[in-house]
Amino acid sequence: MAHEGYHEDPNQLSDFAKDYHRMIESTMEELEAVDWYNQRAECATDPEAKAIMEHNRDEEIEHACMGIEWLRKNSPVWDKMLREFLFKDGNVVGNEEEMTKDN
Repeated sequence: MAHEGYHEDPNQLSDFAKDYHRMIESTMEELEAVDWYNQRAECATDPEAKAIMEHNRDEEIEHACMGIEWLRKNSPVWDKMLREFLFKDGNVVGNEEEMTKDN
């Protein structure tokens, strides 16, 4: 898993592969923070504390989206998949099945 460090010898990886790994790891950390803040906000009993945690959660979502955008801009496969799956109406799995039914 990406959060466990490099799977291969980092001396054999290109600078791009290292940055790619860093971005995936950073994005995973942001998503983890989103989950933590969301859980904390849901359990908060003080309205102001809840609002702060919801604000923090939303900031982490922004950071995760920035990481995903970097991946999209720097990987043709990320770009292709995000364009195929994001902002589509209907069922996500159904859309995937429709796209691949002729393959």
